Order: sequence, then C-alpha cells, then structure tokens
Amino acid sequence: QVQLVESGGGLVQAGDSLRLSCAASGRTLTNYAMGWFRQAPGKEREFVIAISRSGGSTYNADSVKGRFTISRDNAKNTVYLQMNSLKPEDTAIYYCAAGQTIRVGSYLTTSRAYDYWGQGTQVTVSS
Repeated sequence: QVQLVESGGGLVQAGDSLRLSCAASGRTLTNYAMGWFRQAPGKEREFVIAISRSGGSTYNADSVKGRFTISRDNAKNTVYLQMNSLKPEDTAIYYCAAGQTIRVGSYLTTSRAYDYWGQGTQVTVSS
C-alpha cells in the first residue's frame, strides 16, 4: 500500500511558478511510475505529466509542454511537479498518482495505469 500526500498548491498570478510535491509513504517510489493529473471545476480529470518507473521517460499533455516538468527524488521518496509560466486555465485540483506498471508510452497518460492516488492540492492562477 502506498500513501501519497500532495503539497505546494496555492494562489498565484499568471506567469508565476509553483512547485508541487508528492510525498509517499509505505513503499519506495522507485518501484512505481508516477503521474500528475488535474481536475478543474465542472470538468473531467485530465492527464498532466508522468514519469516512467525507471525514470527514463516522461510524458506531458500538450497544454503544459515546455512549461511543466516532473522529477523524482528517490532519497526523499518524493515526486515534484514544477510549473512555470502558469496560466488561469491551469487552475485545478492537482493529484499525484503511483502505478506499479513497467509499461511506458501513452499508457502512462491514462488513469488506469495508476493504482494509488493522493487527495489533491488546489492550484489557483489569477489573471
């Protein structure tokens, strides 16, 4: 069992940066692919970015390409989402997720790749 806790959300202005953290307990994250998803009010949850179990591959949604990056600190058992050049349309609750899959590719952009989910952290970007 893996417990995931997101932090780092808040209210920022358009153009600002924010770094979200996803701290894990229960198991080491080196055995998991990690992803970030988000859900805006009135919308379905959508994929944001992911990193493969090996850390060798990353995937991101077109809407965040060039602005968001994902990284993992195995020593801290934590995954980060660095968000730069934030836009009002990035406003959402952000969830991190862990999956035991060894698969890579577009599969990691889907919710079914992930077995564990955090509770989410709110990010609000004002214009």
